[in-house]
Amino acid sequence: MLIQPTLDKLREMRLYGMLAALEEQAENTEYNQLSFDERLGFLVDREWTYRQEKRLATRIRQARFRERALMESLDLSETRGLDRRQVLYLSQPEWINNHLNVIIVGPTGTGKTFLACALGDAACRNGFSTHYFQTVRLLRELKAAHIDGSYEKILSKLAKTRLLIFDDWLLDSLDLSQTRDLLEVIDDRFNRGSTIFATQLPVSEWHSRFEDPTLADAMMDRIVHNAYRLTMEGDSQRKKQKKLTQTGH
Repeated sequence: MLIQPTLDKLREMRLYGMLAALEEQAENTEYNQLSFDERLGFLVDREWTYRQEKRLATRIRQARFRERALMESLDLSETRGLDRRQVLYLSQPEWINNHLNVIIVGPTGTGKTFLACALGDAACRNGFSTHYFQTVRLLRELKAAHIDGSYEKILSKLAKTRLLIFDDWLLDSLDLSQTRDLLEVIDDRFNRGSTIFATQLPVSEWHSRFEDPTLADAMMDRIVHNAYRLTMEGDSQRKKQKKLTQTGH
């Protein structure tokens, strides 16, 4: 049986998983011992896997993570101050399905960004759209959007994203305009999406970073009361890496 026309049709229909699987079956005579249903099942499984991997790659690319971090690369030793069970729970989809948040607090260099990106990668693998932002850059984007008329479009896109990551949250104090913009982003996502906030600033000091106390209360109410909190401890990972580099290890 000539299969080249079938291969050409699979390629034209962009069924690349099935195409690769059929080529493999044609080259390996061991497949001749299988039934039609079994061979068809292998073709369908390969196409399904191909599409799942392609969608995952797209979600990860669109997330624009600052660091390529994986859950299995996390340091969950006692010196980090993290609850292993809690971190592993956050690698599962339940908290995002329930529209909850995560607050990661710790001194500079302790790995907050890496942890946030690892949780974001896990969210992508669980099928959720994800986007990473350094907070100051998001604020610049929102300011520019007011000028070029794309503000509502950006708000709509952010509202539909299942997980947002705000890194360096409240690194600087926010003026009235910035507070209103962020409150609108967070309010649009309330009971619709989840957000990770990675920050050096303890939650007890957040209120002082907002110019307007009333807006600060509204912001805190939407973030803090439905959030898991992770507090990172230990020495700066950047300093450790620098020492290892200097000593040649």
